Amino acid sequence: EWNRWLLMGLIGTAVGMLGFLIHQIIDSLIKLKWDLVENYLQDGNVHMTWLCVLGFGLAMVVFSSGSVLFICPAGSPSGLPEIIGYLNGTSIRHLFNIKTFIGTFVSCVLAVASGLFCGPEGPMIHLGALLGCGLSQLQSDTFGIHLPIFTRFRNSADKRSFITAGAGAGIASVFRAPIGGLLFTLEEVSSFWDIRLAWQTFFCCLMATFTTDLLSSSLCGFVYRGHFGFFEAEKRILFWVKNLLDMNVLAFILTILLGMLGGLLGALFVSLNIKINKLRMQFFNSIPKLSLRKTSKLLETVLILVKSQPHPGLHQKKRGQWIKGEVGCILSFPCSSEWGSAAALLVENGKQGITYLFKRGTHEEFGYASLCTALAFYFILSCWTAGSAVASGLVIPMLYTGALYGRITGLILVSIFGVQTNEYGAWIDPGLFAAIGAASFFSGVSRLTISLTVIMVS
Repeated sequence: EWNRWLLMGLIGTAVGMLGFLIHQIIDSLIKLKWDLVENYLQDGNVHMTWLCVLGFGLAMVVFSSGSVLFICPAGSPSGLPEIIGYLNGTSIRHLFNIKTFIGTFVSCVLAVASGLFCGPEGPMIHLGALLGCGLSQLQSDTFGIHLPIFTRFRNSADKRSFITAGAGAGIASVFRAPIGGLLFTLEEVSSFWDIRLAWQTFFCCLMATFTTDLLSSSLCGFVYRGHFGFFEAEKRILFWVKNLLDMNVLAFILTILLGMLGGLLGALFVSLNIKINKLRMQFFNSIPKLSLRKTSKLLETVLILVKSQPHPGLHQKKRGQWIKGEVGCILSFPCSSEWGSAAALLVENGKQGITYLFKRGTHEEFGYASLCTALAFYFILSCWTAGSAVASGLVIPMLYTGALYGRITGLILVSIFGVQTNEYGAWIDPGLFAAIGAASFFSGVSRLTISLTVIMVS
């Protein structure tokens, strides 16, 4: 069995390198976008800032959608349902070819960096499965490659096993959670399972996480910052929370209520998304010409992006002057109004925004108006984005949406009891309930429990 373990390790390493590459490119593109508009920010020109950000995002979303529509139709929208279908006996054409890999990779990176309300998780699972398939079979009809090694794995059962491991490594690389990746494949992805495959999938996930952490330890946006091999907790753990809190029994009651709310909102999200996709299919199928149909799908993603980019100064003009601090909200500077805080939450990329919402000791940093506005925007637009013609994931939007209403719950407690600093009242913290709310909505939409808990706490 040594060669099977060797392939699992190679697949995990390759997926880890791919995950590192995706995050580095996304961070670099986001930094480039804000570097281009920095002069307008410093001059206080809000309109030009918004137009430049929107133009940069539109260019990326056009290429993102175009790469799916015109290069790899099998890569739309996330690939996860297709992977689950394949592993449970459904044959899907072009799901594991090189064009699908390239198109999904390009579309995922550009979609997340453009400002759409989506994440890289679903496409990473698809890309991990693609690497699992390609590296285990060591053959390609496209390139005419048929290597005479590991030929004993060229059967449907072993192929499924390596695809399962690759999919788990994809989620492990994104969240830096090898056990979470294993449990995700067990709970969500595959129906054919045994104890040997469990150990080998865990090894694959472990290698993916280690590789991503190792490469990320010294590089940030492809800029070397030293300390190669030094794993900083704050960088390694995706949503790291420093402060531990002693709990009160009342917190468990609120947790149950947040769980029920997450289930109801999750059911509403799924129902609304199904209806949107039915209307989407009916509309596009009514267009007889294929090229016009694809162009219409591309224009839909452009429309979603325009709706996803709030104008940071839209409601803030007063006596001919811009209220101080609103432009700075875009770059996470202190915000002086509720609208500025809402703009900051919506303009920031999802992962960074979740980190802000989870932060402890920030009882009054975001008010009701900003949180409710961001919640309405994020809920509707992320639901609309899911199923559009870009390779995108839903995990970050689910966590973000749940964190928003969880923080609103915590803010209600602060309004009732005030800011508590003593050890018996420190649990009344909006950041704590933001984390609980994120888990509740994620679970309500995905129906995941065990793997979600591990991913959230690891």
